[in-house]
Amino acid sequence: MKMTYRALLGASVAACLSGAALAETTITVATVNNGDMVRMQGLMDDFYAKHPDIKVEWVTLEENILRQNVTTDIATGGGQYDVITIGTYEVPIWAKQNWLESLNDLPADYDIDDLLPAIRGGLTVDGKLYASPFYGESSFLNYRKDLAEKAGITIPDAPTWDDIKAAAAAMTDKDAGIYGICLRGKAGWGENMAFLTTMANSYGARWFDENWQPQFDQPEWKAVMTDYVELLTKYGPPGASNNGYNENLTLSLQGKCAMRMDATVSAGALTDPAQSEFADKVGFALAPDAGLGKRANWLWAWSLAVPASSDAKEAAKTFINWATNKDYIALVASKEGWRNAPPGTRTSLYANPEYAALPFAKMTIDSINAADPTNPATKPVPYVGVQFVAIPEFAGLATSVGEVFSAALAGQKTVDEALAEAQTLAVDEMTAAGYIK
Repeated sequence: MKMTYRALLGASVAACLSGAALAETTITVATVNNGDMVRMQGLMDDFYAKHPDIKVEWVTLEENILRQNVTTDIATGGGQYDVITIGTYEVPIWAKQNWLESLNDLPADYDIDDLLPAIRGGLTVDGKLYASPFYGESSFLNYRKDLAEKAGITIPDAPTWDDIKAAAAAMTDKDAGIYGICLRGKAGWGENMAFLTTMANSYGARWFDENWQPQFDQPEWKAVMTDYVELLTKYGPPGASNNGYNENLTLSLQGKCAMRMDATVSAGALTDPAQSEFADKVGFALAPDAGLGKRANWLWAWSLAVPASSDAKEAAKTFINWATNKDYIALVASKEGWRNAPPGTRTSLYANPEYAALPFAKMTIDSINAADPTNPATKPVPYVGVQFVAIPEFAGLATSVGEVFSAALAGQKTVDEALAEAQTLAVDEMTAAGYIK
């Protein structure tokens, strides 16, 4: 049967349209429920306008749950996710297991050389980039300048732990709902143990000696845990053992934390009048030290990666390029101001005069540059990583230790009992894993 030209043309158009519909790719993105990640989901119209052939489904989870789900999926090759949000700890370990796709083939407009060297280095293995940083961070101190003035104290730009203790005591007014200090207490290797490991670095403590022998039975860890529990018991909010990054950020936005030591990425929210009525009263300082040459600041990047098990790798890389390049940073700035732009990833951001003028910009980049993953402690160590130990066993071990330390903060065991239990856990794990001969 012969077809007319019009019928043939109509059939061709229909076939093209059908092919376009069939060509739509759906990718699943697993991410953490932090503000910057949630903001991205509200800007997806820009992505769809540029890439109408890709549909994105989101799985947004609390930090500890995200880590459990993503780790299980990638280790088993489950293929549940096409883009995963992971950190500086996982990238080198998972890349060496061939669990991640290289991102070295992202297009030229990605501009890989614009990435901050410290952040890029932590996401690169054997010269290949395996995750693209969405935001980078260190940690620093934020405080309410008005409460410090009321208490008659000055917070130095580079405080010591003694400064922190004195300031927490001076500014606490629990009857008025003001807590001198808010620190992470929620159990998790990336929650309380991220903070406690950096605090330990500054106190001269370390996870392991040069022979991988655990060090929780040493006096430096006793000093760390004694001061940590005392600070939060005397001057912290109720239920501190349940508070992680998000909980303490909420308390700070409400003006209830006179001081808080946590991620530099939160500075944008803290100084945003739309998010806090105390935005014009916030000051910033470097993380404290104990006079030993190390400050209690970490180095981290929440980054987007493509699991090797994904069946939509090209679409996943297209999404990652959109979400982590300079154009996305400019998009956020155009919608919500430069203070809310994802920080800590690109040199060009800190060269931007509008961003550089923000009160936290210099303190953030100085904190990032001060962190040294290759030399995290005051004594020699056999590992790299500032707030983590870059070995596969760390996540499970540190989560178990974090539960023990959180219990000590909650008053369920003494500091001595907690440290003894941590030592036993660490010795057993490191012996079973073959580190201790």
